[in-house]
Amino acid sequence: MTSQLKTFFLLALLTGLILFLGQLMGGRTGLVIAFGFALVMNFVSYWYSDKIVLSMYRARPLAPEDAPALHSMLAEMSARAGIPTPRLYLVPQEAPNAFATGRNPQNAVVAVTEGLLRLLPPEEIKGVIGHELGHIAHRDILIQSVAAVLASAVMMLANMMQWAAIFGMGRSSDDEGGGNPLAALAVAIIAPLAATLIQMGISRSREYLADAAGAEYSGSPLSLAQALARLHNTSLQVPMRANPATENMFIVSPLSGRRVGNWFSTHPPVEERIARLRQMAGR
Repeated sequence: MTSQLKTFFLLALLTGLILFLGQLMGGRTGLVIAFGFALVMNFVSYWYSDKIVLSMYRARPLAPEDAPALHSMLAEMSARAGIPTPRLYLVPQEAPNAFATGRNPQNAVVAVTEGLLRLLPPEEIKGVIGHELGHIAHRDILIQSVAAVLASAVMMLANMMQWAAIFGMGRSSDDEGGGNPLAALAVAIIAPLAATLIQMGISRSREYLADAAGAEYSGSPLSLAQALARLHNTSLQVPMRANPATENMFIVSPLSGRRVGNWFSTHPPVEERIARLRQMAGR
């Protein structure tokens, strides 16, 4: 129920932001156009956010014959978590990372990068997959996917509106505020903040809960702790080609190497996550 309420809140937030930006840039005409755009984006983000994110990262299905040990591991832990076995996808990137997506456990996907499979030993991969299964079991995946798509939509719309304002589009004799520099400046400030708020609408506590679930499903809190440390340290050196709007979906932030500090990160500090896992293991 909490996840459903958060999803509804994010959909309402997107609608309000788009209507506000449309009114700001195009007056009544912009408001009408923005309303239509918001309706379409609400529908698309709810039903197709998983497909959009997988397409964004050019993820492809990983067949059982291509990775039998990985599929066996996934099926074993899914049974332990009490959920259907998700589909497995491979992301063609060297940066080691993973995420889960889908509307519900029946339509879930776990995606891992090529770099993750090359970097981590089997026990640590097991911990990472367990973490993603934790998100699926806790029904975090819909809100994570919706938040990613909504943040992308807001940023895209804001960028279009800024260019429209620069070139004087959207002005009309009966509409106020269309295409003026102050409106463009407001959009430039509001859009990144809106995207950040949408991303941070995913509570950081969900990562701690998924870590605890991953430790339980894999049977080894220390293996997950070691995986988090390895993934975080490598992410500082091997950049990931990632859309900032999807940061909240990954097990560790794909933007770690580009950000100073973590005040606006969608993830809690890796050091705190590792400390909690070590505490679970009694170390």
